[in-house]
Amino acid sequence: MNIVDELNSRFLTQSLASKDGGLSAAELDKYKKIASGYAEMENAVAVLSDMHANVSYVYYGQFSKTLGWRCIPAAENRIDSIWEDGILKLMHPDDLHEKYLQELRFFHFVRRQPKMKRADFYLASKLRMKDGAGNYQFVLHRLFYVSSPVTNGLWLALCVYTPWFPMFAGKSVVVNSVTGEVMELGRRNDSQILSYRETQILRLIAKGMMSKDIALLLSISINTVSRHRQEILRKLQVKSSIEACRVARELGII
Repeated sequence: MNIVDELNSRFLTQSLASKDGGLSAAELDKYKKIASGYAEMENAVAVLSDMHANVSYVYYGQFSKTLGWRCIPAAENRIDSIWEDGILKLMHPDDLHEKYLQELRFFHFVRRQPKMKRADFYLASKLRMKDGAGNYQFVLHRLFYVSSPVTNGLWLALCVYTPWFPMFAGKSVVVNSVTGEVMELGRRNDSQILSYRETQILRLIAKGMMSKDIALLLSISINTVSRHRQEILRKLQVKSSIEACRVARELGII
């Protein structure tokens, strides 16, 4: 299983729509126009992903020619996935893996913010991508999240790709677009992804302990251990305990 599947399992299992109604088509159209505007005004490649419908809308500015694509400027290309494989396969494998880890960190960072403040932040990353000649060049990637208007979940993700410029020196940082504050999401933030009890249980799982042994050691029921295990998988966006331990080690949680 790759980390795309891990992120997928998290993004697509959010509660995004209310029981008595869906998400606004007019609201979606507003953000599609914003994505198209990035492509037109910044010559960017912009990808708007709807995590409720599991579809993406891609808009190609002139920068797409640098990446070797012959696309109609500002034309909309719908993809039945929240992942744009045509873009992802151009990224250097090491940068792609780090990108997913940073997106996992940023996802949890944004979810912890008050809903009215979430739009203040975006993630900026320096990536290597292949150009039309097959050579790697640096690219600036920005990620914005849009909250669901009817629940507390995150509804849309907007990725913007443009040429990297030397004034952006960081590898991957969170930017507060209101105050100009810049911060890195490191291990101090990772420790907030899992609760103390979840971290405790995951460490025991990593040691090879079974649920019944963990329950006995911690003086809790097996059902409680099982609930914690499911929550660990949900928060780390994985499908197995083995993958949970691997991702947690990479994030420095265990």
